[in-house]
Amino acid sequence: MLASIFSKTRPINYVLLGITLVLFYGLNISGDLSWLSVPLLLGQKAGLLLLLCASVLLVGFITLRNTLTKANSYAVVLFILFFILFPTTLVNGKIIVANFFLLLALRRLISLQSLISPKEKIFDATFWILAASVFHFWCIIYLVMVFVSIVFHVARDYRNWIIPFVALMAVSIIYIMVGLSIGHNLFDHLFDDMYVSFDFTYFENVYQNIALSLFAPVALLFLLPYVGSINSKPLNLQASHKKVLYSFLIGVGIYILSNHKNNSLLIFTFAPLAIMGANFMEAQKSDWTREAIVCSIAAIAFFIFFAQL
Repeated sequence: MLASIFSKTRPINYVLLGITLVLFYGLNISGDLSWLSVPLLLGQKAGLLLLLCASVLLVGFITLRNTLTKANSYAVVLFILFFILFPTTLVNGKIIVANFFLLLALRRLISLQSLISPKEKIFDATFWILAASVFHFWCIIYLVMVFVSIVFHVARDYRNWIIPFVALMAVSIIYIMVGLSIGHNLFDHLFDDMYVSFDFTYFENVYQNIALSLFAPVALLFLLPYVGSINSKPLNLQASHKKVLYSFLIGVGIYILSNHKNNSLLIFTFAPLAIMGANFMEAQKSDWTREAIVCSIAAIAFFIFFAQL
């Protein structure tokens, strides 16, 4: 039933998904309502919800605008289900902001294939990636995507190779000026994030461990067929699908390298994995198979979420 509902891109689908996101976000922050009496915290919670909603719309836009899937809402559904599976992502403000900036960067990098205003797109993508790295330092490895995109589309113009460094200078100047005006806390936060940690014993409860243990095979289920199918995609779309694949791998790299690990760091894999999952579901000939995939992931996500309330 779920798969059939979201097999088309109807406005009602986004209304239903928006209500779902708001509902689970509200349930997740309802454990402690002391923030309701503090206007600043209330504004912060509302701002994070708006960013989450904007991220959902952005994933839908990237997917459909660049024909990464057919005209369905599977990618957006999976994207929201991953948030429900890992509820710590719903309250980690810095990670939500960083992921939103990376989605803006991914949008510009995938649209680079049109060869319209490539220099502006390279600058914008680099700027957003560096802005994301201010909130979570290891997002900086996403710069690999910029140079991969240049290789794919506009490698012959040497000026395109210089633009990322111009964006780096711009962000560095802005960050240093803000840091000097506010204080050294910004620099302390950045230096702390630079450390590499391979400590994966961070789980606060058994359900976080179960969520990760279930997420890994789902990721492989979506990833492996996607890798094998890229060469069968239309030639003009192959570069875009490769960028989705690289984006997922970089997201995994961010999770592995990051200091102060927790499941919310997996957020950087959600969007590309959701796109890969949508492609996997489209490849299934049986409607029952698609229903089983969506309902199974939804049931697992709901159970893990409510078990941690």
